[in-house]
Order: sequence, then C-alpha cells, then structure tokens
Amino acid sequence: MKTPIFTGSCIAIITPFKDGGRKIDYDKFEKIINYQIEHKTDAICVCGTTGEAPTLTDPEHISAVRFCCEVVGGRIPVIAGTGSNDTAHAVMLSNEVEKCGADALLLVTPYYNKTSQEGLIKHYYHIADNVNLPMVLYNVPSRTGVNIQPETYLELSKHPRINAVKEANGDISSVAKTRALCGDELVMYSGNDDQIFPITAYGGKGVISVLSHVAPEVAHDIAALAVAGEYEKSRAMQLEWLDLCNALFCDVNPIPVKAAMNLMGWDVGDCRLPLPRLSDAKTEFLASVMRKHGLIA
Repeated sequence: MKTPIFTGSCIAIITPFKDGGRKIDYDKFEKIINYQIEHKTDAICVCGTTGEAPTLTDPEHISAVRFCCEVVGGRIPVIAGTGSNDTAHAVMLSNEVEKCGADALLLVTPYYNKTSQEGLIKHYYHIADNVNLPMVLYNVPSRTGVNIQPETYLELSKHPRINAVKEANGDISSVAKTRALCGDELVMYSGNDDQIFPITAYGGKGVISVLSHVAPEVAHDIAALAVAGEYEKSRAMQLEWLDLCNALFCDVNPIPVKAAMNLMGWDVGDCRLPLPRLSDAKTEFLASVMRKHGLIA
C-alpha cells in the first residue's frame, strides 16, 4: 500500500512575476505561500503548469523550488514539477529539486513528441530508477496528447517510487477502472477542481488545485469531507462552487487564475508569453462569478 504524500488540497501554485514578467516576484511568492498554509492548504505543488514551468529557465525553476521549500520550512509537503518530454532532462531536474528540499515530484506525461503506452512505462520507470523522491504522475491529455490507460497505471503502480497520479483526463469511467485495477498501490488525486468530489468518492485522497488560489478553505473542505466519508456535505460544496471552478478555466490556465488574483488585489503580474492577458469580456465574466461568492466587492 502506498502512503499518500498529502490528503486534502494541494495548491498548484502560480509563479508571480514583476518587471513586466522578466523576474519572479519572490516577495509576493512568500506571501502567497504563507497565506495558503494559514488557510488550510495541505501541500504546495510548485513549478507545474499553473506555475508556468514551460517559460521558466532551468535556473529560475530550481530557484523557485528552493525558495518555496525554504519558506514552507517543512510545515506541509512541497511537490516540485519536474516533468519533461526529454526523459534525461526530467531526471536532471528531479535530482536538482531534491537538493532544494522538495518532498515529492510531479511528472507530466511526455508532450509534443508524445509516446506509446510502452514508452510511458519505460519513461517513468527510468526516472523512478534514477531519483530518490516519491513520484506523482500527471495525466492531462488535453495538453499533452497522451492519455495514460488504466492497464498502464497498473504496471506503473508496481514501482515503489511511483506513488500517485494527478488525474486530469476528465474521464470518470477511466478513474473507476484505474482504482479497480490499482487499489491502494496508486494514490489518486483529482487534477480538475470540478471533479474533486467524484474522484475522492472513488477513493482518491484529494486535489491538486487551481481553485485554492482564491478559495483555499473551500478546496480543502470539499476534498477533506469526501475523504472522511461526509459525502453529502462534500457534494453540496462541490456543486455550490462549480461555477467558479469552471470560470477559472474560461481561458487557458493560468490566465484566468492570475486575473482572479489580481482582481483580489494580489498584484501577481501577467503570464509570460505565449499566454496573453485575459480579455475584458472574460475578466468581467470571471469577476461576476467571484462577486457572487463574495470574493471581491
């Protein structure tokens, strides 16, 4: 049986920028990290998709992970994104973030060059054989063009360092089949905020969340209630906040969540290109949903 790296909600944290996006705003980063810990967030995932890892240089990437680990100071687990479509590069990044103090690794499936199911097994086994930290696989076929099949999860779950998956394929039937095949040998986390309840009700242990940026207690409670078997309460909260979960994906992530944080006064800057600023129409739509939930005036 695999021990979960965390239970509840893990923020897939943004990377705040300053100077027109040229530099990471470490002062703001520290404030966001501390705010999240103070508001029930159970873990932090740094330098993932929401953290704009594709536009961070390797030195920026490693520096951001090191800074996050230092600020967290062991209060909650830090999961560092180190996925790549170059297996050797993923190993290199993984070994570097281990030196920074990360507790676990998040590894997205190879993208663009993609691979087969056999290739996924060889890719992840090679990484697992060359790192020391527990691994969380990240399955997000809408971005990568690759979907990990349940039977592939079964093979991957046999490696002791392959601990969990952040599942964002949107297919609840596939989630059920994976849980039936792997049981407790593969921890499952929802990678979509609109599916925290159903995935956790199937035996998942929580969510790696974008919603946490603007409503950390809500993301935590939806997951924690379901893990505790409080299904009625969890389902009610999931449905109550479903509109905001969807609004935060009205454009390519993390464009909307950075706009939402700026609306709340965080001043986290814009995304780096090729991600543009959220349009005026979508910003007003997002703001209207946030007003409904009392997040902005």
